[in-house]
Amino acid sequence: MELYKEILVQALSQQRAEIIFPDLRINATQIIELECYKTLKKIKAVIEDDSLEDESCFRKIEEIVCVFEEMGSSSGERHDFG
Repeated sequence: MELYKEILVQALSQQRAEIIFPDLRINATQIIELECYKTLKKIKAVIEDDSLEDESCFRKIEEIVCVFEEMGSSSGERHDFG
């Protein structure tokens, strides 16, 4: 449920905010599904990149973690490859 909240907060932060959301024509579930789909497309592109050699695989993981960070999801303290 935490990831759900992080995705929703990130998506809503890009909307014009008022007491109501007059320009928002989709519900929270639709927002989450759309953001998840876009994120999964990015992750799939990273995984399918065969141009990297085996020793570069950790960079693929790094890219995936960065995708989650871009959408506002914390990767926690364990991730610190940089």
